[in-house]
Amino acid sequence: MPTVKAGRNKTIDTSVREGKIFLNRCIRLTQKTASLRAVANKTILGDMLQVCPLLPQKSVDLIIADPPYNLTKSFNGATFSKKKTADYETYTRQWLSVIKPLLKETGSIYVCCDWQTSLIVGRVLGDFFHIRNRITWQREKGRGAKANWKNGMEDIWFATNGDKYTFDLNAVKIRKKVIAPYRVNGQPKDWTKTEQGNYRDTCPSNFWDDITIPFWSMAENTAHPTQKSEKLIAKIILASSVKNDLVLDPFLGSGTTSVVAKKLQRRYIGIEREARYCVWAEERLKAAEQNPQIQGYVNGVFWERNSLPEQKAQTKIPRSKKKSAPKACRKFFTAKNK
Repeated sequence: MPTVKAGRNKTIDTSVREGKIFLNRCIRLTQKTASLRAVANKTILGDMLQVCPLLPQKSVDLIIADPPYNLTKSFNGATFSKKKTADYETYTRQWLSVIKPLLKETGSIYVCCDWQTSLIVGRVLGDFFHIRNRITWQREKGRGAKANWKNGMEDIWFATNGDKYTFDLNAVKIRKKVIAPYRVNGQPKDWTKTEQGNYRDTCPSNFWDDITIPFWSMAENTAHPTQKSEKLIAKIILASSVKNDLVLDPFLGSGTTSVVAKKLQRRYIGIEREARYCVWAEERLKAAEQNPQIQGYVNGVFWERNSLPEQKAQTKIPRSKKKSAPKACRKFFTAKNK
C-alpha cells in the first residue's frame, strides 16, 4: 500500500505510472534542431551529453548547472559513484565542452558544487569561461560531524562568456530590518520608515545566508535528494537575465530552474535523464500556472530568512527610495566598468 502522507506534507513524489500525463509533456530529442520552437519551454528526457550537441548553438542567455557532486549518491535508483579527482575533472571538462557552444557571447553560467568539487570546478570552469565570482550559500541542513566541522555551505561559481553580460543589481537587492537607523537633518538616510518597521534595501554579497532548503511542508518540495530552493535560483535568474531570455539547466533534477524561469517570465530548457524527475518537473510547472509565488521573494523584494511576519506586513511597501542604477549596471557590464 502507498504511504499516507501527513496532512501538511506537500512533498512531490509522484511515480512515473501515476504521472504519465506529465511525462507525456516531455520530449525526447534524437536529431539536431536549428530552431528553438521545438525545444523552448520544454523538459527534455535524456542524457545532457547526447542532448546538448543537438540544440541550436549560441541560443542560450543563461546556464544554471547543478551536476552531481563527487559523492556516491543514488538518484532514483541510478547511482553516481565517487570518482578520483582526475576522473571528476575529466567529467567536468566533458559536460562543459558540450554546453559551451550553446551560450551566447553575452551569456552567463552558474555552476553549483560542494566545497570539495568547488576546487575542481573553479579551476576547470576558468578554461572555458571568464570567472566573475564564487558565491557561497549557507544551506543549514544535514547532520553534524564528530571529527570535523559540520558542512553547512555550498558554492556556486559565476562566469561569463565575455566581458559584456547581463547583471541587474536592483533586481536582487535584499530587504533588511534597520536596527540602528541613521538620519541626516532628521530624515532617514538610505532606509525607509514605515509603521511596521524600518527597512533598507541592501546590495547582495557573494555570501548568501537567507536561503531556506525546501522541506516537507513547502509546496516546492520534492523527494529529490539534492533539490535547490526556488529562492536560490530566483536570485541567479533575476541577476543574470531579463524577461523572455532563454535559461538552460542541463541537470534539471526535479525542475526548480524551469519552474522559477517560468514564474519570472523567462523561457527555459531543462534536460533530465531520470523519467521520474521529469514527471516532478512538469507537475511543478503545471502548478506554477496557478501559483507563481516564490517563497522569500515578495513583490520584487528578497527578504531575510525567517522574516515572514515582516513580509506579510510589508507586501505593499515599495522599495526604498534610491537612485536608479545606470543603464550599464542594469543591463550590461563591460571590462572597463565592472
